[in-house]
Amino acid sequence: MKSAVETLNPTRVRLTVEVPFEELKDSLDAAYKKINQQVTVKGFRKGKVPARVIDQRFGRGAVLEEAVNDALPKFYTEAVNEAELNVLGQPEVDITELKDNETLNFTAEVDIRPAIEIPDYSGIEVEVDAVEVSDEDVDKAVEDLRNRFASTSPVERAAEDGDVVTVDLEAKVDGEVLADGVASGVSYTIGSGELLDGIDDAVKGLEAGGEATFTSELKGGSAAGKEAEVTVKVTQVAKRELPELDDDFAQLASEFDTLDELKADSRKRLESARQFDQATQAQERVLEKLLELVEVPVPEKLLEDEIRTRKHNLEHHQLGQMGLDLAKYLEIQGKTEEEFDAETREQAVKGIKTQFVLDELVNKEKLNVNQEELTEHLMRRAQSSGMSPDQFAQAVVEGGQVPMLVGEVARGKALAVVVEAATVKDTNGEVIDLDDEDEAAEAAEAADSAEGEQGEAASAEAADKADEGKSDA
Repeated sequence: MKSAVETLNPTRVRLTVEVPFEELKDSLDAAYKKINQQVTVKGFRKGKVPARVIDQRFGRGAVLEEAVNDALPKFYTEAVNEAELNVLGQPEVDITELKDNETLNFTAEVDIRPAIEIPDYSGIEVEVDAVEVSDEDVDKAVEDLRNRFASTSPVERAAEDGDVVTVDLEAKVDGEVLADGVASGVSYTIGSGELLDGIDDAVKGLEAGGEATFTSELKGGSAAGKEAEVTVKVTQVAKRELPELDDDFAQLASEFDTLDELKADSRKRLESARQFDQATQAQERVLEKLLELVEVPVPEKLLEDEIRTRKHNLEHHQLGQMGLDLAKYLEIQGKTEEEFDAETREQAVKGIKTQFVLDELVNKEKLNVNQEELTEHLMRRAQSSGMSPDQFAQAVVEGGQVPMLVGEVARGKALAVVVEAATVKDTNGEVIDLDDEDEAAEAAEAADSAEGEQGEAASAEAADKADEGKSDA
């Protein structure tokens, strides 16, 4: 076999391959054997039809076609390996010449990873938000905790803001009661905004036994997005009562003996959360600076596939779970389809560039992924997918997604290397040290975020695989 490579552009090549006919012998033998098992010829036992009879009865062309289809992947792979190409996706193969007992010539056009030169990134500087926790922040955190320990007691009066009402609901669309539009004994806090638009005004002023009708756009269910006439009947009005903010509350709501200790712990928790946010912000901004330093051509076919994957995941996984379609989602977001397509394309380009650059860094820095790192990453992915770790791991293995997860971890480690070399200052001018044991994990999350649905696609595909398993069971 002889092969040659022609570079069409920085991300696409054409392989020209010439195969001497004698190298097709194994595939020809396999073709005759396969056809033998499929045909019946009078006078011959099944599987024992001679090659010359097959040629006469079914044509030599059918045998050649079967043999070539069997041989092409092997010769294509040999040509790719010989040229040391890092190919992306499936090739477009064209058989240019096939002469029986002489030669097989074909071409294969395929996308490849572009050659990327990683420049010196040690001079990267970024600014992040300072970690600041005010007394007001602490008070709000404590107040939120206090609200979780609120009690209710029924009252015989009209409902007011902040009251908890128990209601029965009935929704009609075009005068017909929806099959999933009836609910009884629903508990709702007036002013929380957690139910239907318009319900607050409808129930305020009603006592137990009172009812009202209002119009609202349904957020989910069989008629999601449609205007419905909703009848609400109040069966109970209850007043929310908050516990006193004192040491007794601290003992009730936490492991602390005093309110001051509870507040100190709340401040510490807020600081830790904002330090994590600061680290994530630093990693995202360092990545953006790194991408600005590197010229990365993007294969057009890979880009179109990535855009298609992102749209599929949004429509069939994220929006589907919320009972929305793409049109309704765009209406809520206040975006046109053209704006959505432009944003999706921009995100896909950034995701592909991120993966190429970080993969090149993995090779340059000779980074490896150990079992513990992979397990931790798998646990995070399982949590975000809503599956148990065991279920997710099984789906990932069955779906052949393990290399993808390994790549995600490796890219996270590569980003951590760049972040460590960068200078990070907060808005107060203080240099931030991000060198801690969680940095690699946080960097992995930042890299996944930049890659967007590439990481989510693994979770979505694993989820699909798990659902198929449930159906089969």
